[in-house]
Amino acid sequence: MDKRKSGRICAAVLICTLLLWGCSKKSTVENEKSTGQNVTTITFFGNKYEKENVEVIEEIISGFMKENPDIRVSYESLKGAEYFEALEKRMASGKGDDVFMVNHDILLKLKGKGQIADLSGLSTVSDYTDQMRGQMEEGGKIYWMPTTVSVFGLYCNTDLLEKHKQKAPETLQEWEHVCEYFKEKGTTPVISNNDISLKTLVIGEGFYSVYQKHEQKKVFKDLNNGNEKLSKYLNSGFSQAESFIKKGYIDAGKALDTEKTSDDLEEFVKGESPFMLTGAWAAGRVKSMKPGFNFEVTALPVLKNGSLLVMNADTRLSVNADSRHVDAAKRFVAYFTEAENIQRFADQQCSFSPLKGGNPSSIDEIQPLLSCYKAGKTVIGTDSLLELPIWNLTADASRQLLSGKSLKAVLKEMDQAAAKERE
Repeated sequence: MDKRKSGRICAAVLICTLLLWGCSKKSTVENEKSTGQNVTTITFFGNKYEKENVEVIEEIISGFMKENPDIRVSYESLKGAEYFEALEKRMASGKGDDVFMVNHDILLKLKGKGQIADLSGLSTVSDYTDQMRGQMEEGGKIYWMPTTVSVFGLYCNTDLLEKHKQKAPETLQEWEHVCEYFKEKGTTPVISNNDISLKTLVIGEGFYSVYQKHEQKKVFKDLNNGNEKLSKYLNSGFSQAESFIKKGYIDAGKALDTEKTSDDLEEFVKGESPFMLTGAWAAGRVKSMKPGFNFEVTALPVLKNGSLLVMNADTRLSVNADSRHVDAAKRFVAYFTEAENIQRFADQQCSFSPLKGGNPSSIDEIQPLLSCYKAGKTVIGTDSLLELPIWNLTADASRQLLSGKSLKAVLKEMDQAAAKERE
């Protein structure tokens, strides 16, 4: 199956073409008939490619075009790392899209080149929570608008746990106890992918005390200027990950070949392993796969005395500063980030809303995450105060650990890579 999955929404009058799963499907989009006036077409590039995601984006685009008959929107998507590689190449060639999705790491590159437009004047900026505004604002400017707050957790096969008289763990000791039990039964307890599984565990465990002490501004400043090394804070988290690998709680070789929220979901729904580490946004997808058992997503039990959440301001929208249609692109981003559209998108993503008064997704399986979230036991995975590409650095380090490199070597290479980023 081709992993390059794309979807386009281009409404000339009524036609919408979606390219998904390597084949073409057509559907219709209700829109106002042409008024004969000049029409501007803007392109929207993103990494949301799953059918359910594209359908929601289609609805939002259709609503925007009804209210703005002078603007058409064409949406194209690619999966995973391929998307960010394509985005960077398009921008470098001068053929960047008008609106696109960014993450923390790619934003550092594009912003540094002056390729991102300032969105601080959009009407919806004031709707965001203070925590989100703190992430978005930089020197009085805003270069991206989040549409969700994504959360990373531990998927638990509750039926399997109950069958073996075990329970969903709430502390590191409890998690290790359950893992040891299943390992002795001949089962690999934790399904891990080759991207977000270990790095979110590492970042959460490593920076948790920093956030609880409200020291992130000072700590990230020291990391930005090289006065501190990442390994100082992430050593304990990587040590924990290494321990799970060495004890056989995670199959390292298998994890290296396991794509996030794809191969790992297929493995989890088999019902043979009690746990899976991945994004909570995939809960709806797991449920739609009809696993034949009950499951829930809990906070990460990586602390001696409890659990924590790793979260991100996610599905961030930016506007190309060099676009020929900056005003039209900004109008679209403003519409996409209206409360009704944010809630619709966040609910479908099994995520939280970044807006004041916004609600988390109502899907039952992620409700165990709420208590940790409300209690403030959280870590931001890609904090805007940190000017290092933490998402990529920790992903590379995690893959090195899975490939068998020593912890010492992994941490040394991560620090060296971070030093190069500062140059």
